[in-house]
Amino acid sequence: MSLSQQHMLAETRRHFFAKGAMGLGTAALASLNADNASGMATGEVPEFLRQYAPKAKRAVWLFMAGAPCQQDTFDYKPAMDDWYDKDLPESVRNGQRLTTMTSKQKRFPIAPSKFKFNRHGESGAWVSELLPYTASMMDDLCVIRSMHTEAINHDPAITYICTGHQLPGRPSLGSWLSYGLGAENRELPSFMVMTPSWSGRQTAQALYNRLWGAGFLPSRYSGVGLRREGDPVLYLSNPDGVSDIARRRMLDRLAKMNQQTLDTVGDPETQARIAQYEMAFRMQTSMPELMSIQGEPKSVQEMYGPEVTQPGTFAASCLLARRMLERGVRFVQLFHRGWDQHGDVANSLPAQCKDIDQPSWALVQDLKLRGLLDDTLVIWGGEFGRTVYCQGKLSRDNYGRDHHPRCFSIWMAGAGIKAGMVYGATDEFSYNITEKPVHIHDLNATILQQLGINHERLTYRFQGRDFRLTDVHGEVVTDVLA
Repeated sequence: MSLSQQHMLAETRRHFFAKGAMGLGTAALASLNADNASGMATGEVPEFLRQYAPKAKRAVWLFMAGAPCQQDTFDYKPAMDDWYDKDLPESVRNGQRLTTMTSKQKRFPIAPSKFKFNRHGESGAWVSELLPYTASMMDDLCVIRSMHTEAINHDPAITYICTGHQLPGRPSLGSWLSYGLGAENRELPSFMVMTPSWSGRQTAQALYNRLWGAGFLPSRYSGVGLRREGDPVLYLSNPDGVSDIARRRMLDRLAKMNQQTLDTVGDPETQARIAQYEMAFRMQTSMPELMSIQGEPKSVQEMYGPEVTQPGTFAASCLLARRMLERGVRFVQLFHRGWDQHGDVANSLPAQCKDIDQPSWALVQDLKLRGLLDDTLVIWGGEFGRTVYCQGKLSRDNYGRDHHPRCFSIWMAGAGIKAGMVYGATDEFSYNITEKPVHIHDLNATILQQLGINHERLTYRFQGRDFRLTDVHGEVVTDVLA
């Protein structure tokens, strides 16, 4: 063995013992068995990670990338009608930093919502006319109106809520869950992602696969993204002239060569490659069955709306999400772009809401009818909120809204979340939180707890320190738990 090989092997051993003693490595390794050679955990929460018995076995996050206007959806502010075109008081803004898109404005005129609101459900929650299907299920939801974050621009904000840090390079929530809990189905990845089409403003912010990446965790914990057109996963189909038997032989030979590399070098990523090749082979059978909705009853397809048969739409993605969840996929995330209404709220926002309203309702009701909502956590929301003052030209019928991190609204359902509840409150301008603030670290801590994980104990040692999704922050929001 060469000196370089000895050095690499010794370094890997040091990393192994460090992780085994201080991270999740010991528990993860102990959970592996001969039938689980891909390196996936069995799905049991290791004892030292547990907070209490998990309420959720799986979760789906309907992520509205671009940030929905809370004043036009869930945070009704009728007093703003009398403030139309008046300047936002400095005492309300209180020196908050602004984006470069509005910081040079000479005025910050108030733009009241042009949409009508009504009370719904036993809680009497106010919901905009833009979301009639969502409004009809308010008794199933917990709306949190007091979310907040520090990030003020899209990429840092989405990266922050998905990975716990504004800078790229850390594992996403789904990757942490895959790492901590493993998969229930060996035929499908434990973490799957879809980026459906949208009808609003088409010049939307870019999404990067690092938002569902594994960061410094082994790469097998990355989310698997599905494409809207063609093969759902690239390179999954055999090339012309290559049979399943030939592909199996090729993978067997490749696995032997990779195993030799692993035995020599000890690089964990070699093991990850072996696992991913095997998963890809199994997905050749599981993916076509998953993607085919022809067997779904007509009544179920109709629940999701007329676009459910159009691949790549939000409706089709929600139905696929349900099919993934019932097949043991641990975490599903849908990124619906186009919510960045800096202008033309009157036309762009209704189009966005129409995309997601009925399918989101259908997903919750479908899970409920199948008895899956009790142990499936559903989350809906974006990365921050929007300003009550107008960006650009203001009229009673149309306006724009800039980014606003100080308060925004999300909703959650299922898996031990209190149903029919509105939590937190903002001032009359929907600018500052007045009751029960919830930071995005608190949200992630609560999601992990519902899945049976103590967020302070799910750690991974990297570059000399123990990292976790919630960094050194986060409190479980016990008030929203049933």
